[in-house]
Amino acid sequence: MKEFIELISKKLVEHPDDVQVRQIDREQEQVYELRVNPEDMGRVIGKNGSVAKAVRTLIAAAAAKKQVRATLEIVEEA
Repeated sequence: MKEFIELISKKLVEHPDDVQVRQIDREQEQVYELRVNPEDMGRVIGKNGSVAKAVRTLIAAAAAKKQVRATLEIVEEA
């Protein structure tokens, strides 16, 4: 799943080398934190969050096939 998120994210951004995905295992789900170059944040989120919503839908569908629960958090660097 981590590789899947990296693949999608790297295709969306202008700085693919800055894409980082971290997996966090919680009780009944897997949380993936996505970090990108600050300049690419708008590309990953999209207008009104449309791109982020689409990526989250893809991740949920892939996770359902594996019978796990997965969520994506887009982390903004401070």
